[in-house]
Amino acid sequence: MQAKDSNPPDGGYGWVVVMSAFMVMGLTVAVLKTFGLFFAEIQQHFDELASTTSWITSITIAVFHLGAPVASSLCVQYTHRTVVITGGLLAFSGMALGFFGLNMVWMYATTGFLQGLGISFSWTPAISIVSHYFSKKRALANAIASAGECAFAFMFGPFFQWLISHYGWKGALLIIGGIQLNICVCGVLMRPPASSCLLEASHCETETPPGNGASRRGKEDKSPIMHKTFNWMLVRRPEFVLYAIFGILAAMSFFVPPLFLVPLSYSLGIDESWTATLLCILAMVDFGGRLLCGWYANLHVTKTIHLLAMTITLISTSLMLLPLANNYLSLAIFTGFYGFFFGTTVAIHITVLADVVGMPEFDSALGLFMLIRSTGGFVGPPLAGLIVDMAGDYRAGFYMAGATLILSTGFLILLDRLQQRKKRGSNIRTEPEKSTLPYPSLHTLQHQ
Repeated sequence: MQAKDSNPPDGGYGWVVVMSAFMVMGLTVAVLKTFGLFFAEIQQHFDELASTTSWITSITIAVFHLGAPVASSLCVQYTHRTVVITGGLLAFSGMALGFFGLNMVWMYATTGFLQGLGISFSWTPAISIVSHYFSKKRALANAIASAGECAFAFMFGPFFQWLISHYGWKGALLIIGGIQLNICVCGVLMRPPASSCLLEASHCETETPPGNGASRRGKEDKSPIMHKTFNWMLVRRPEFVLYAIFGILAAMSFFVPPLFLVPLSYSLGIDESWTATLLCILAMVDFGGRLLCGWYANLHVTKTIHLLAMTITLISTSLMLLPLANNYLSLAIFTGFYGFFFGTTVAIHITVLADVVGMPEFDSALGLFMLIRSTGGFVGPPLAGLIVDMAGDYRAGFYMAGATLILSTGFLILLDRLQQRKKRGSNIRTEPEKSTLPYPSLHTLQHQ
């Protein structure tokens, strides 16, 4: 019984948690993705420069990443459910207070800081608890949960535009904030799995009845996952460091294509109406890529780290080919390839992180990974913009993104080789112990 209880359920109520996470992804990251629809409205209202107005989104993204370790630490000390509910309240507060629109600093503090903190406190524990509920089906579960971002982004574009046209940008913010209160409902559904001891240690110790050493064995079996403090020492583990470097380089690339896709299409003389369809294509194929890759990873035909290396290689190839497009059709095809392989990568990169550090340290690792990866997200777009300015061509940004992704694949290969070397070393150490088992004792020979 103990062995059974110590394993994730891999289904059952876990699918309720997955659908709750699906909703949270849509009500957080999808809102952030489509917030650009408010950009012109807010800029005109306050009569500010574009660079001044853009700080609202920049603050949101920064706080989203920087708040991840705090959210992970709170998950370790309390429960994922508590942190998600708190995140929902913060997200609502950011939008509801933004409704007053006093001045630009007020917008920085509300729809910037509070919204970013709400997204961080909702997204981080939601994606984390899914991994606690699944082991064999973890890749599929994470893929389904992350697909909420694409599904909601596809719907929110026209919906937010309709809200702004009917209620103004202030009224739209208030309504969106009310919709984000549903994050709290999703948080209530995210109860801790009975097998992972996400509650207090004393509760876990009382689960195994005393007698015949069962209580002692229960404590020994479950002690590895009874961490009540955030583990900052993960930065000393070579495996985590290699994966974090991969995350930095990947983030440097991932934020570049959406930034320059529209300007590139304009430079090719493509009409604005057709350019808008490129973003729809990107969202649809991203959604399909996540689900398909999650399903394939669930078959366990290929190691997840090998699958990730392949998807990253395919993304870099599509980014290198995309600048060769010279009309709408070719640009749409290459955009579709990029979006699909991007979706496959997002579907499994969190699963690979869980495989690298193990579930006992996953909550801490997720927060640290998000924090470290944020540096790539901050550096990538300005660096690509500098290269574009120097080259005088938007194509240069895509070449930079593709080359950076190729470089990131090297760190995945190094990580895989390090894991294989440690596995071989562990097998060698256990062989002498096993070799003594087949030899019969002298007492057994005498009785034969």
